[in-house]
Amino acid sequence: MSEPQGSEGTTRRLPVIEKDNPGDPGDPGGPGTGPGRSAPAVPDPPPTADGPGHRFWSARRVPAAVVAVLLAVVAGVFLYDIAAVRAGRPGMQWRRFLAEQLARRPLDDTWVLVGAGVTVLLGLWLLVLAVTPGLRAVLPMRQDGPDVRAGLHRDAAALVLRDRAMEVAGVQSVRVRAHRRRADVRAVSHFRPLDEVRADLDTVLAEAVGGLGLVRPPALSVRVRRPGRKG
Repeated sequence: MSEPQGSEGTTRRLPVIEKDNPGDPGDPGGPGTGPGRSAPAVPDPPPTADGPGHRFWSARRVPAAVVAVLLAVVAGVFLYDIAAVRAGRPGMQWRRFLAEQLARRPLDDTWVLVGAGVTVLLGLWLLVLAVTPGLRAVLPMRQDGPDVRAGLHRDAAALVLRDRAMEVAGVQSVRVRAHRRRADVRAVSHFRPLDEVRADLDTVLAEAVGGLGLVRPPALSVRVRRPGRKG
């Protein structure tokens, strides 16, 4: 976070005081001449509205690198083959075989259909990567300013919820899995009635989720059970 937060997860802004310029000593009516006169306090600015909360876009370095390497290899091989043919040498065996197979096989041939299907799947995969943001593990947080965006990793959010759940009396162990829209909490209670532990967990975790500062707080799914018998 770019600014300190209070216990409730909200940012506290410091009051801004604006002082008047002192007037001339000989001007009794000048501003700021009275010894007991204090500078007026400017009210706090209204809180900045939350941003749209869009997910962070992934750089897609691995898919982009794979596609770039494949295209470079294929283009280099074809360029070398064309240059070899223009220089009077025979073309590569694999290209002549491929051209012969494409000339002889009909469009409804099994291998032609398999190759077309693989090509279509690869194209759809690249299109999905191009139009989706990715980074599903990073949850967008509320914006306090137009130039600052923050995100919270789902593992970090799960760790915060787990620590808060362990503070509830009667909880022996907790396992938390944070998703984009839901947080699954599985607790084991070794004393106290399960209904009371569940009610306390609902209250504590709801407060903890609100304190995370997320644009879309995940819904809670809390389950409490007794520890299993040993042996």
